[in-house]
Amino acid sequence: MHIGFMVNDIRTEQVGYTTVRMAIAAINKGHQIWFIGAGDFDYDTDDKVHARASSVSKARYNSTKTFLTELQGNKAVRQRIVVDDLDVLMLRNDPSLDTGMRPWAQMAGVIFGRAAMRNGVIVLNDPDALSKAMNKMYFQLFPEEVRPRTIISRDREEIRRFAREEGGNIVLKPLQGSGGTSVFLVRKDDLSNINQMVESVSRDGYVIAQEYLPDAAGGDTRLFLMNGMPLRYKGRYAAFQRVRTGDDIRSNIHAGGSLKQVEITDRHLRVAEIVRPKLVQDGMFLVGLDIVGDKLMEINVFSPGGLGSAQKFEKVNFNHAVIAAIEKKVEYMKYYRRKFDNIEMSTL
Repeated sequence: MHIGFMVNDIRTEQVGYTTVRMAIAAINKGHQIWFIGAGDFDYDTDDKVHARASSVSKARYNSTKTFLTELQGNKAVRQRIVVDDLDVLMLRNDPSLDTGMRPWAQMAGVIFGRAAMRNGVIVLNDPDALSKAMNKMYFQLFPEEVRPRTIISRDREEIRRFAREEGGNIVLKPLQGSGGTSVFLVRKDDLSNINQMVESVSRDGYVIAQEYLPDAAGGDTRLFLMNGMPLRYKGRYAAFQRVRTGDDIRSNIHAGGSLKQVEITDRHLRVAEIVRPKLVQDGMFLVGLDIVGDKLMEINVFSPGGLGSAQKFEKVNFNHAVIAAIEKKVEYMKYYRRKFDNIEMSTL
């Protein structure tokens, strides 16, 4: 099996990244892998997608550090490949990281992934669906039962009105972005300063004003779904809890939160079941749900990370389950001579 992993930039990949762990799991099962940066694609005169890609030389790796050192160093195997000849192209870039300096890179995977699909490459997650999820408005397309009350606006008065309706306690965050950047908790006593908060968030575009969930004080739970179902391997769920630090409302690790083991309950599974039909319909193969109580805080469809953290607590390597699921898809495509709709194959 030949798998391409499209990332923001090969040079910025890190030892703990889920993409790196997936690649090692694939190599150790005998598969060929290639890493492709957002700026490495070409659409050539043969009407095929090509890419300047990097790989490694060994047949097995026990250390993410050893693997990444080779991939990013002088010993890497570098070659111009035909992306259309791959079995699978995994879009593992985070568009929010390219906001500002490299806006052209945000849609690169989607654009070239669509082209590669024409020749039967399985592209995960489905690029057409990812194009609809380029900002947090995608979240609003899921059932009200699992979403906090929300408005999206750049109008300060509309946001003030919403804050008053919510009793003064709301969360403000940008429509685009990740990692807990520009997230504010507005309390009843802060309403006099809400204009400044809105101004800060709105510099990057529209503002999400969201109901504050008291359960968020205990952090949130990251639960992975694969093929629309909670990812479970050897009886263990791929999940962990993120706990905020001090008075910071953000539990995201990039914002200083910490991790701990979590027990998946019926409340978590109910949320997963409610969102499952749309994720399947949209061809979202691997997704990270961020759950607080019985509500979703976010749905992560671009490069959801943290499988290594789940492995740390649950003592099983969930990347093996991911690669096994991809192997099945490739086997199906061989039977059907690559003639199968990508959006259906993504969650089959």
